[in-house]
Amino acid sequence: MTAGGADARSGHLPVMFGQALEGLRVVADGTYLDGTFGRGGHARGVLSCLGTGGRLLLMDKDPEAIAVAERDFGADPRVSIRRGSFAELGEWDATAAGLDGVLFDLGVSSPQLDVAGRGFSFGKDGPLDMRMDPDAGESAAQWLARADEVDIADVLWTYGEERMSRRIARAIVARRGEAPLTRTGELAELIAASVPRQKRAPGKPDIHPATRSFQAIRIHVNRELSDLETGLEAACEALKPGGRLAVISFHSLEDRIVKRFIAGRAKPPPANRRLPETTTFVPTLRALGGAAKADADELAGNPRARSAVLRVAEKLAEVRQ
Repeated sequence: MTAGGADARSGHLPVMFGQALEGLRVVADGTYLDGTFGRGGHARGVLSCLGTGGRLLLMDKDPEAIAVAERDFGADPRVSIRRGSFAELGEWDATAAGLDGVLFDLGVSSPQLDVAGRGFSFGKDGPLDMRMDPDAGESAAQWLARADEVDIADVLWTYGEERMSRRIARAIVARRGEAPLTRTGELAELIAASVPRQKRAPGKPDIHPATRSFQAIRIHVNRELSDLETGLEAACEALKPGGRLAVISFHSLEDRIVKRFIAGRAKPPPANRRLPETTTFVPTLRALGGAAKADADELAGNPRARSAVLRVAEKLAEVRQ
């Protein structure tokens, strides 16, 4: 492992490495779950803090990530590995005794973006796939081939906040009537031709017209937001009192879900004086600070960290009524 937790073999830089480890507050004999192993940058940091009595549980949907986990961590008796979504963490027997910390590093990993064959990047031509688990569900190409225009537009608007969602959906349906869309380059070019170029303010980076649409399709294909909601519930249930939940988000849709989840369990909802109080609110989480961002040093070495937001919460002890 290089400085900052980078994997020397892959060159992968884990985002907000130091802040995430500080948030988890790793203890030597604790049990920790990394629900988004990726290439193991954060996992290496957690493992380096564990003693012989500690345990590290690793999960990922991506078979390539699991292969790296098996290669780099499989021989360590403190480590257990499972392929699957963190939404299913409660179904893993290894979590039954409770967890001292859970980490979710959301979004697409650098290796996934950098490999054209995975179909995540509009900047690299490849098969139009976008699945984090290539053995499950529909690819982006399969979904775009069958979805109706209204559904496509709804996905682009809901998950990408794309203002030109109807125009892009109409163009996709028209194009597939001539030939199926099977390549990322084809889809990116089609979107760029459908959306007028926006003038950026001086000093602002130029954003490719396909950025929001690719994000939206990826989120839909991988059920990312519904998995996040389920995974947060499962993590909260599995955490021991005093255990920490650390979540790194990369866009406002994810962060909004995490923020509301923590707030909904940390503080009572606003009172309505017109309605009688039926139950007493009992907090189950304590928010530890607000939204943390990557510092200037990290941004200089890893520009992909610019949109990262870290939120941390602590599980509270049960209050007996």
